[in-house]
Amino acid sequence: MHITASNGSPAAPFHLRFHLPHAHLERAFGGDAFGVRAEAFARFFGTPRFLISQTLIVGVWIAVNAAHVVQFDLYPFILLNLAFSTQAAYAAPLILLAQTRQADRDKAHAEADALHRETLAAETASRQAATAEQTAHIAELLELNTELTRLTRELSERIEHLTAELHGKLVANRT
Repeated sequence: MHITASNGSPAAPFHLRFHLPHAHLERAFGGDAFGVRAEAFARFFGTPRFLISQTLIVGVWIAVNAAHVVQFDLYPFILLNLAFSTQAAYAAPLILLAQTRQADRDKAHAEADALHRETLAAETASRQAATAEQTAHIAELLELNTELTRLTRELSERIEHLTAELHGKLVANRT
């Protein structure tokens, strides 16, 4: 399969064509709305933006409650602990699910890469066999050419000898 450039001319071969049968694995949680949101949520957990946001929220939470500005979760911050537990209860399965699906994708891509390598190996073996056959044919043609050259030389020498003999007889008959 080749892709074409915008001007219609052929472009480079499409090297990921062996991965196309595994394209359905690209989304870690599937292609539905829940899967898209769950994947975005799981990916967000590992970003600096999440860590900074969570740190700021926890800092404000503790500061507001410790300064008695608002008193909905006083020290030892049981409600904050409950929020962390709830977050962990949802985050851990989503992250594990993402890792499992990533492992499935990696395996499928490894299989596609192996198939690609096998195809390349078969094509290489085919090319090597064709090259060996062509080399043998060229060697045979060279032998035939050498034989023809030898025969041509022998015939030329014989023609030269016959011409000299004929010339000698013609000159002898004139005198």
